[in-house]
Amino acid sequence: MESEGDFSHLHPKPNKPTNHASTSIQESSLKIPVLPEELITEILLNLPVKSLLQFRCVSKSWLSLISSPKFVKTHLSLCANNKACTYHRLILSLVQPVTTYSLIYHLMDFSLSTLLYDSVTRAFDLDYPMKGPHKSFDVVGSVNGLVCFTFDQKDLFLWNPSIRKFKKLPDFIPKLNFRSCVMYGFGYDEVHDDYKVVAVSRTSSYDISHQVEVKIYSVNSDSWRSTHDFNTGRKLIKWGMSVNGKLHWASTTSHKFDSYNVWSIQSIDLADGKLGKVDKPCYGEGDFDLEMCLGVLGSDLSVFCSYQRTQTDVWVMKEYGIKESWTKMCIIKYPNYLVGNRLCPPFCMSSEGEILFEHGLTFIIYNPKDDSFRYPTVTNCDSFYWENMYIESLVWPIFTE
Repeated sequence: MESEGDFSHLHPKPNKPTNHASTSIQESSLKIPVLPEELITEILLNLPVKSLLQFRCVSKSWLSLISSPKFVKTHLSLCANNKACTYHRLILSLVQPVTTYSLIYHLMDFSLSTLLYDSVTRAFDLDYPMKGPHKSFDVVGSVNGLVCFTFDQKDLFLWNPSIRKFKKLPDFIPKLNFRSCVMYGFGYDEVHDDYKVVAVSRTSSYDISHQVEVKIYSVNSDSWRSTHDFNTGRKLIKWGMSVNGKLHWASTTSHKFDSYNVWSIQSIDLADGKLGKVDKPCYGEGDFDLEMCLGVLGSDLSVFCSYQRTQTDVWVMKEYGIKESWTKMCIIKYPNYLVGNRLCPPFCMSSEGEILFEHGLTFIIYNPKDDSFRYPTVTNCDSFYWENMYIESLVWPIFTE
């Protein structure tokens, strides 16, 4: 017996003629063309990190490709050598007092390319690990998209802002007494394909001779090892600058950095931990009143020398380790409103040869061709405490089971 309410047998529907040509056209339009693997790789290599993180979910083969060490290194190379600085970003730190002894640090970042080539750029909030009140927060250095920073000069972190991964490094405990002062440096050891942090601690004393302890942390071994301890009358200034597989510090025998004869450039080789010295630029005979800063311009070691705060010479070592290769790139003569102040070391040089640096919470772009200055504006940011540059990358050298 047929079910009640089912009347389909009384009025059967006529069969519609099938259009085989139309069906075949629809089916062919739904087929996704298969691209050669080499072309897919080429396309993906030219995409930003944010897009690549999303495209890892497309398929297992894309996930495997984008995560492979070869792809990560090739993508990093393309980003680092982009002449328009499309993948370079600047981190700004804004400070908010909480108590007399603690501060809250707000991080923001923006594209270096827009700062160099646009009149206005916008800063965006940047999330970072271990937020909260701290006495101090400092970026030790940035290499291949990895940022090393420290809280209160003791808690060290490795962080890739682009992929939002971080790791707290094992505690560094100096053998020296509680009056120790610690300076750090962060760099890449190409010989062993390893990222390393160097900690140089020295007794805080007014004596001419200071006991110094040097330790090196290796990402590959996830541990610290001691290297040479030595006595020196010199003290290191700021964080170490990474060039040519070595970290470099400006050091001085004086409490001030105001004379040519009192400062030198010390180095530590990341591959073997050996201490060394790099010849500084030769200004001529005699002593000179100056203020100097060590930096990196492009991939070259640079020295930024200010004379009586009326002009600054920018020196670059074109061939690493060759004293004669020190070249005075330009002389920046201060406009009237800058006389009496000191310019901070430059961040970078644009493809047009313009130099970006900072002065008094303001970014300045100097053009050595016509001695002109430009003043790009950063919105959403009234003032900042410090700044640092990093490259967008997929690099994350820490592997867990």
